[in-house]
Formats: sequence, structure tokens, C-alpha cells
Amino acid sequence: MSLEKSDFLKEYTRSQLALRNGSDRDEIWCAYRGIIYDVSSSRLWRHGKHYEHWAGQDLTDELIDAPHGEWVFGRFKPVGKLIS
Repeated sequence: MSLEKSDFLKEYTRSQLALRNGSDRDEIWCAYRGIIYDVSSSRLWRHGKHYEHWAGQDLTDELIDAPHGEWVFGRFKPVGKLIS
């Protein structure tokens, strides 16, 4: 049996993710395909907004409209798994 890095990540609900939106805390997180990433270090996510996208949300369905691919999440540290 092979273990993935994501098997060791803490689980967060959508409500918990929403708290990491850059307005109430210093943490700026967003989710993509079930993994939550810390984008706090990115100047493009300053104040929890990146163009028309908001932090604290699952951005999986919104990536279609982005000028970049999913590779961009490789720049950020995974901090959790999004659970329903």
C-alpha cells in the first residue's frame, strides 16, 4: 500500500477553510481538488483576493477561467484536506 503526502494532512471543513480568507486572520488559504494550499506568501493573494477570486474557498471549478494551469498550486505548501 502506497501512502500519499495528502494522507498526512489535517482535515478541514468548508467552514474552517472560509475562516482563512485573509481578512480575519493572517492565513490565506484556498482549495483545489480536495487539497488546501497556503497562498499567504503570494503577493497576488494579498488581502485574500486574486483578481475576481476570493481566498477561503474551493477554487476547483474556477480554474477553467484562469490564464494558468493547475501547476500553479505546486508553488504553495499543502496544509490540509478539504472534507464535506
